[in-house]
Amino acid sequence: MKMDSQSFEQSAELLKALAHPVRLCIVNGLLNKGSCNVSFMQDCLGLPQSTVSQHLQKLRSAGIVQANRIGLEVNYTVADERVRQLAGILFKEDSE
Repeated sequence: MKMDSQSFEQSAELLKALAHPVRLCIVNGLLNKGSCNVSFMQDCLGLPQSTVSQHLQKLRSAGIVQANRIGLEVNYTVADERVRQLAGILFKEDSE
Protein backbone atom coordinates (compact mmCIF):
# COMPACT_ATOMS: atom_id res chain seq x y z
CA MET A 1 0.00 0.00 0.00
CA LYS A 2 1.51 3.30 -1.10
CA MET A 3 1.11 6.22 1.27
CA ASP A 4 0.79 9.70 -0.18
CA SER A 5 1.47 13.00 1.57
CA GLN A 6 -2.24 13.44 2.38
CA SER A 7 -2.25 10.12 4.24
CA PHE A 8 0.73 11.20 6.30
CA GLU A 9 -0.94 14.56 7.01
CA GLN A 10 -4.12 12.82 8.21
CA SER A 11 -2.13 10.45 10.41
CA ALA A 12 -0.18 13.36 11.89
CA GLU A 13 -3.43 15.22 12.67
CA LEU A 14 -4.82 12.12 14.38
CA LEU A 15 -1.69 11.80 16.51
CA LYS A 16 -1.74 15.54 17.36
CA ALA A 17 -5.31 15.23 18.58
CA LEU A 18 -4.34 12.31 20.81
CA ALA A 19 -1.14 13.97 22.06
CA HIS A 20 -2.50 15.19 25.39
CA PRO A 21 -2.73 13.19 28.64
CA VAL A 22 -6.39 14.14 29.26
CA ARG A 23 -7.44 13.15 25.74
CA LEU A 24 -5.57 9.86 26.03
CA CYS A 25 -7.31 9.26 29.35
CA ILE A 26 -10.72 10.03 27.79
CA VAL A 27 -10.08 7.64 24.90
CA ASN A 28 -8.85 4.90 27.23
CA GLY A 29 -11.89 5.36 29.47
CA LEU A 30 -14.29 5.25 26.52
CA LEU A 31 -12.68 2.08 25.21
CA ASN A 32 -12.94 0.43 28.63
CA LYS A 33 -16.51 1.57 29.32
CA GLY A 34 -17.89 1.55 25.76
CA SER A 35 -19.61 4.91 26.04
CA CYS A 36 -20.30 7.58 28.63
CA ASN A 37 -21.37 11.19 29.06
CA VAL A 38 -19.43 14.30 30.02
CA SER A 39 -20.62 14.23 33.65
CA PHE A 40 -19.23 10.73 34.14
CA MET A 41 -15.91 11.73 32.55
CA GLN A 42 -15.78 14.88 34.66
CA ASP A 43 -16.19 12.84 37.84
CA CYS A 44 -13.55 10.28 36.77
CA LEU A 45 -11.02 12.88 35.64
CA GLY A 46 -11.65 15.37 38.44
CA LEU A 47 -11.73 18.23 35.93
CA PRO A 48 -14.29 20.98 35.28
CA GLN A 49 -17.01 20.13 32.76
CA SER A 50 -15.83 22.91 30.45
CA THR A 51 -12.32 21.43 30.30
CA VAL A 52 -13.62 17.95 29.51
CA SER A 53 -15.92 19.40 26.84
CA GLN A 54 -13.02 21.24 25.19
CA HIS A 55 -11.01 18.04 24.97
CA LEU A 56 -14.02 16.14 23.63
CA GLN A 57 -14.53 18.80 20.96
CA LYS A 58 -10.92 18.36 19.83
CA LEU A 59 -11.44 14.58 19.67
CA ARG A 60 -14.74 15.01 17.79
CA SER A 61 -13.16 17.42 15.28
CA ALA A 62 -10.49 14.82 14.54
CA GLY A 63 -13.13 12.11 14.07
CA ILE A 64 -11.77 10.14 17.02
CA VAL A 65 -15.00 10.14 19.04
CA GLN A 66 -18.61 10.54 18.09
CA ALA A 67 -21.53 11.87 20.09
CA ASN A 68 -24.87 10.08 20.33
CA ARG A 69 -27.79 12.01 21.79
CA ILE A 70 -30.37 10.05 23.77
CA GLY A 71 -32.97 12.50 25.04
CA LEU A 72 -31.08 15.19 26.93
CA GLU A 73 -28.00 13.06 27.45
CA VAL A 74 -25.07 12.92 25.03
CA ASN A 75 -22.94 9.80 25.15
CA TYR A 76 -19.55 9.55 23.52
CA THR A 77 -17.89 6.54 21.89
CA VAL A 78 -14.61 5.97 20.06
CA ALA A 79 -15.36 6.16 16.34
CA ASP A 80 -11.99 5.51 14.70
CA GLU A 81 -10.74 1.94 14.41
CA ARG A 82 -7.13 3.16 14.09
CA VAL A 83 -7.46 4.71 17.55
CA ARG A 84 -8.71 1.42 18.96
CA GLN A 85 -5.63 -0.29 17.53
CA LEU A 86 -3.26 2.41 18.81
CA ALA A 87 -4.84 2.28 22.27
CA GLY A 88 -4.43 -1.48 22.29
CA ILE A 89 -0.70 -0.94 21.86
CA LEU A 90 -0.34 2.09 24.15
CA PHE A 91 -2.48 0.84 27.03
CA LYS A 92 -1.62 -2.85 26.78
CA GLU A 93 -1.78 -4.53 30.15
CA ASP A 94 1.29 -6.54 31.03
CA SER A 95 0.23 -10.13 30.57
CA GLU A 96 3.21 -11.53 32.45
